[in-house]
Amino acid sequence: MPTVLRILGFRFHFYSDEGSEPPHIHVESGDSECKCWLSPVALAKNRGMSAVAIRKVERLVYENQAFLLEKYNDFQSQ
Repeated sequence: MPTVLRILGFRFHFYSDEGSEPPHIHVESGDSECKCWLSPVALAKNRGMSAVAIRKVERLVYENQAFLLEKYNDFQSQ
């Protein structure tokens, strides 16, 4: 599960072999984690993140969308 970005206490990473799901990123902070679709940016799943943290994550994903999509495509083509 490669980490592609660390910012503001969040760790952005991928899991291998997730089937045929659309492009997405997993974001972890402490004991909580969420998953966001990358195109369009939207929350897919939340496990324990507060609403404030989710808004921060969504903003960070939106601001880094092109970079995260590039890393996702690189990771999936390996």
